[in-house]
Amino acid sequence: MSRVRVLGELVVLDDVGPPRRGRAYPAAGATSALLLPAAVLLGGLVLWPVLRTMHASVTTDGRWVGAEHFRTALAAPGTGAVVGRTVLWALLVPAVVTALGYLLAAASRRSQEGGLVRLILLVPVALPLVVTGVTFRLMYDPDPRRGLATLVAARLTGRSYDDAPQLLGPGLVTVALMSAFVWAWVGLAVLVFRSALDAVPSSLADAVRAYGGGRRHVLWDAQWRPLLLRTTAVVFALVAVGTSRTFDLILVMTPGSVRDEASVLALRIWQTSGGTTTGDGAALGVVWLVAVVGGIMVAALFVRQAWPPPRAEAAPEPGPVAPPRRVFRLLAAGAAIAWLVPLGVLVATSAHGRVDAAARGWWSAPPNGESYRDLVTGTELWHTLGFTLLLASAVTATVLVVALLAAYPLAWLTGPAAQATGLVLLAASVVPIQVIAGPVNEVLGLVLSSGTAQGLALVHIALGVPFAVLVLRNAFADLPVEQVRDARLGGRRWWHTLRRLARHNLSAVVAVSVLEFVQVWNDLVVGRLFSGPGASPLGPFLAEQTRSFVSNSGALAASSVLASVLPVVLVVLSRRHLVAGLVSGGVR
Repeated sequence: MSRVRVLGELVVLDDVGPPRRGRAYPAAGATSALLLPAAVLLGGLVLWPVLRTMHASVTTDGRWVGAEHFRTALAAPGTGAVVGRTVLWALLVPAVVTALGYLLAAASRRSQEGGLVRLILLVPVALPLVVTGVTFRLMYDPDPRRGLATLVAARLTGRSYDDAPQLLGPGLVTVALMSAFVWAWVGLAVLVFRSALDAVPSSLADAVRAYGGGRRHVLWDAQWRPLLLRTTAVVFALVAVGTSRTFDLILVMTPGSVRDEASVLALRIWQTSGGTTTGDGAALGVVWLVAVVGGIMVAALFVRQAWPPPRAEAAPEPGPVAPPRRVFRLLAAGAAIAWLVPLGVLVATSAHGRVDAAARGWWSAPPNGESYRDLVTGTELWHTLGFTLLLASAVTATVLVVALLAAYPLAWLTGPAAQATGLVLLAASVVPIQVIAGPVNEVLGLVLSSGTAQGLALVHIALGVPFAVLVLRNAFADLPVEQVRDARLGGRRWWHTLRRLARHNLSAVVAVSVLEFVQVWNDLVVGRLFSGPGASPLGPFLAEQTRSFVSNSGALAASSVLASVLPVVLVVLSRRHLVAGLVSGGVR
């Protein structure tokens, strides 16, 4: 330890031992105060509802019934198919997204068109899943005179318009839904893999080639084993968790007549309980909760590492990398064109009026902008957009403050306590809201009126805090020792130190803020379960318009375009911070 004077005050520098505990850690009383807001939110709106759901799954009116609700729920007609379909989503879709993400990330590196390709692939990531559902339902419309994909399928198979393949029919609806989900998520996988590939030192590949290794050996020894194995596991786990939230896509994209053939647990639980606490719904919720949390825990243990993470003294700079071969560059360009087609369909449909969009395809008549004129002169959409903007801004600001306060003391934990804290936060981040909707409504009924804007915001805050704390806590712990000590020297109190540390973690702060804002803006399920007549956000507003999909397709497409502008702009402008923040803070 050394003693120096800074601004006339005695300062003690802890230069001995591990530079984690005590170097910028608040006192015990301050620590409790910092953790209290996050603890109250997670305890009251996540932990207690989970315990209440588990209790409801084995009791009836307080009387123990054991596995009776599980047997009843699983024996219900169609439940076996629903569970099997959910497992298929959780295994097949992440595998496809991960493989495509890696291939396109490798194909778009070090090429002139690579940046444009990645930008195009990134746009669907920011779209609300409601908008994705609207877009692909327009493409897969069963009438070839309106549905572009149906028209192409009819031409390729040589069938007439009346006998065209039904892409949203009972046999193909799940494949159609999966294609929409892959389209929406591949861009995120490309960004993560691109960041990982750029971090691989070229000296590793040179060393492998020096010993006579070929392309296969370079991939395995210089890329896969040192870094890509963990990255692949992380991407697969993220997408698998994302598939548990396909409620929005299924509800919007599938016609009511085939919804049962496309149903997964996310939809079945909502249909069973409807936001209340029921025995059968709770039993299905526990099954789903165990599967989701268990899966993410296995993935976390698979990619676990020492805590605090080992720090390289001098990370080698990645050297020049040869551009990909022509066939891979063509693959990337073809993917970009394919990813633009659904966006083009949505924009082209939105440029037509109600009658034109309902009667024929967008390619059959010139655009007239009637749908946009009707929306601009009306007040309903603008009121909804204004409410959603206010809600997303308030939730984001609150989540950021609560997460910063909690992440500051948690960042300096070491050993098993730090690992356990990370696992708890990770588990809380992936709890499906449909599982705990009934108990959450019970809590809101005690502290607020159900269906109010305040209650809706409170639910969003509680769901957003775990992931935000996890990202910021990991980002704080990744800071170099010198930056932490500089922040401590420059801050007279712990909150000054926290503010300076947050500045050093700008990427993580931006990532948390943008992701939380976009999550609230794009949400459907939370708004569907907890909003009221005077507090209806954008997602339920758009979903309500799909009830008369064909006759309302022009206005619905125009509303979807206007609703997508802000999240797309935010994600595109902050994409570098998003990747840097998630890689340094979220993947741990």
